[in-house]
Amino acid sequence: MNYYELLFTVVTEEDYQQDLLISELAELGFDTFEETDLGFKAYIPSEDFDKDLVEDTLAPYHEQFTFSYEINLIPEKNWNAVWESNFQPITIGTQVYVRATFHEPHPEFPHEIVIDPKMAFGTGHHDTTCLMMETMLENDIQGKKVLDMGCGTGILAILAYKLGAADLTAIDYDMLCYKSTIENTELNHVPDVNVICGSKEDIPNEHYDVILANINRNILLDQMERYAEVLKSDGEIYFSGFYESPDLEMIREEANKYGMHYISHKKSNNWVAARFKKA
Repeated sequence: MNYYELLFTVVTEEDYQQDLLISELAELGFDTFEETDLGFKAYIPSEDFDKDLVEDTLAPYHEQFTFSYEINLIPEKNWNAVWESNFQPITIGTQVYVRATFHEPHPEFPHEIVIDPKMAFGTGHHDTTCLMMETMLENDIQGKKVLDMGCGTGILAILAYKLGAADLTAIDYDMLCYKSTIENTELNHVPDVNVICGSKEDIPNEHYDVILANINRNILLDQMERYAEVLKSDGEIYFSGFYESPDLEMIREEANKYGMHYISHKKSNNWVAARFKKA
């Protein structure tokens, strides 16, 4: 598969404005992002790229701040080399080390996660993934039944297993993410994960102690009722993939309708991970 690379140059004093562009591009099907010194790179399968749609979607932001981009076609044979060259290990405090297969291990970290660097979203580099992992580290996963919605690479499900989760289900509508989660759970020796390619309609009719939902605001709002149906009483759900303002209040209001009440949240560059509990 060929990919298009959009190389952005962004001139702004507000980090969240660049994130607005990334959020819009993600909605259009761009599935990989990489920060640069002058902005960021965004990647999309060539068959999904619509230049006019990108221009129309981003046009309103030209009135708010300065940015430009150039478009490059990356043949399939060069994709892995491009991705591997951009993929750097990350750490979550002193607890988690996320690396690729071609990086040196660091056994001094209690939890090491190996992610095969393909196109699926969720390598740990984005603020939302980091915030979700931080939230998980601060709370009790031991022995819990966990559902990971919008699992991407499976990184959150893998961390949940390493934190002692007893039962894991991971769901993503994207076939690439589905395959990536299977590969990465096997790579990290995580057994018996129920990996499903689907959406809210495909959530098993079971009840979960913890739900991890790192997607985006509109999908979270659409799927909220189903989350409440499968979340146990006193169970917790961690939301991410949206901004503190105005998104958090919208998530909070919708969750309240179904008995899931806000506990706390953390923020990075205006991105949020929020913790809710079902009454």
